[in-house]
Amino acid sequence: MDQFWTLAILVLSIVFFISGKIRSDIVALCALVGLIVTGILTPEEALSGFSSNVLIMMIGLFVVGGAIFQTGLAKMVSTKLMRLAGTSETKLFALVITVTLCMGAFVSNTGTVAIMIPIVVSMAASIKMSPSRLLMPLAFASSMSGMMTLIGTPPNIIISEELIKNGFDGLGFFSFLPVGLICAIVGSLLLFPLSKKFLSNKEAQNDKATNNGKSLKKLLNEYGVTDNLHCLSVDATSLANNKRIYELNTRKIYGLSIVEIRNKEYYQQNLMSKRMVQQTVKPDTLLQTDDIIYMVGNLDSVKRFADDYALTILLDDDNTRNNDLDFYDIGMAEIVLTSTSTVINKSIREIGFRNKFKINVLGIRRNNKYIRKGIGDEKIHSGDVLLVQGTWERIAELQKENDEWIVIGNPLEEATKVTLDYKAPLAAFIMIATIAAMVFDFIPIKPVTAVMIAGLLMVLTGCFRNVEAAYKTINWESIVLIGAMMPMSLALEKTGIASWISNTLASSLGDNSPMLLLAAIYFATSLLTMFISNTATAVLMAPIAIKCAMQIGVSPVPLLFAVTLGASLCFASPFSTPPNALVMNAGHYKFSDYIKVGLPLQIILGIVMIFVLPLLFPF
Repeated sequence: MDQFWTLAILVLSIVFFISGKIRSDIVALCALVGLIVTGILTPEEALSGFSSNVLIMMIGLFVVGGAIFQTGLAKMVSTKLMRLAGTSETKLFALVITVTLCMGAFVSNTGTVAIMIPIVVSMAASIKMSPSRLLMPLAFASSMSGMMTLIGTPPNIIISEELIKNGFDGLGFFSFLPVGLICAIVGSLLLFPLSKKFLSNKEAQNDKATNNGKSLKKLLNEYGVTDNLHCLSVDATSLANNKRIYELNTRKIYGLSIVEIRNKEYYQQNLMSKRMVQQTVKPDTLLQTDDIIYMVGNLDSVKRFADDYALTILLDDDNTRNNDLDFYDIGMAEIVLTSTSTVINKSIREIGFRNKFKINVLGIRRNNKYIRKGIGDEKIHSGDVLLVQGTWERIAELQKENDEWIVIGNPLEEATKVTLDYKAPLAAFIMIATIAAMVFDFIPIKPVTAVMIAGLLMVLTGCFRNVEAAYKTINWESIVLIGAMMPMSLALEKTGIASWISNTLASSLGDNSPMLLLAAIYFATSLLTMFISNTATAVLMAPIAIKCAMQIGVSPVPLLFAVTLGASLCFASPFSTPPNALVMNAGHYKFSDYIKVGLPLQIILGIVMIFVLPLLFPF
């Protein structure tokens, strides 16, 4: 009876996974509860998946990958590499595949695709190439790149843990590299003609994908703030040294606005510098030696102010400064004055934006004209749009005054999009150190411990804006799905179903040839992955593969590699892996496009790997 209930729960789970009417994590939790209610598993056995090394390692990898994204490290590296392509479609295709393969070996394939999509779209647009030619190959390449390292994709970690659980040595960090390189070479050679034949003529409709909002840099340029932004350095001999802002009276005497003050230590953005903390300028802010003053206003007025207080103007062309404002704790937004606002016909100074809201007004847009000079004395008109600057929290508070004005966009949401690029070198250092701990045996740290340490360091060193931002990088749906599905393999084993399947495969195929058994496991895994997630498939198939190997007395390694390959290299469906689903809308693909390009690739790669695996890992 236990076998009946286990099979019934498994089949029902697969049906609901395929239908997609209920979220996959809810389906997995229902299956888990079903196994407990029917008495097949005890509550302790059913919850064991949530304490597994695989799950903890995946959570850590989500955080590490999120930090690499949040600091702009991945985008920074990728963008520089993409410039090598020039205007050649062939070079761009090769470069996209190469960068994706390299990045995906160390960052999750889902994270890799998420980072690469906007870069690929912009690069394709720059040479008037359809992005659909590149986006599907991007998704497939990210899946192939996952086969290069232990952490490249969750199924790799699962088969390594399965070996350890059964008394064998686990797989090393680069044990997967030969397999991954062969997948990458064969897959890339196949992807080029397949994508050219079936994807080149698709209309990507880039004009519909325009951004609804304006980027912060675009706002700066639109209002001409960049042209009127100047940096001044406070030297030890400066008359402004140890003076407070209100004593300088910059707005009234010189018509200048101080928008930010930075200490030189932060200004230089050293690798191991403290966390960058930006604060809005207050009247009682004290200027000190080596402070950098960011001012907006007329250059002649800036020179007069600099002469009066013996300040040094930092020029754009002397490579001593950034010529843009940075947006970390301090942000920027537009607000539109309503027709019933009580501040209409009042000047900016009378309204008291700085004193009341701790907000700077950098510019005014009125009837498509931009006012940048004498803002303090400018009287507000109905319908005016103000460009304001301040901490993200202060800008968000402006939304409470909805009778006076409307804040365009969501400031707190915009804050989460700002990359902490000054932390990119630190994130790179942590990532390299983590990889080293996994690769070199003389470092006495287990992979799961190394990933946990890396995740904590990313948070503690400020690579995330806050702890909440780190939690948001974790795909909890995937975590719950995997944790809840892991006990299913225990149920299959406990009820004897796994033994029956392995006995059937071993007796019918293994006696004739281990190669036939390898092929059966590969294509069974590949077929199952088309209906449920690749990680859940690996959890179910890995114990069966290792039992088959033990029964016919061969090494379990090639059979387990067949599991992870079958689970990871599934290209014939947009729903088989997260990367496939991510590019579907961006590339305007139909299900048939995945069949045309993905199915031949999946079949040919499968045949190649069935012959290659026994050569790399003898039975």
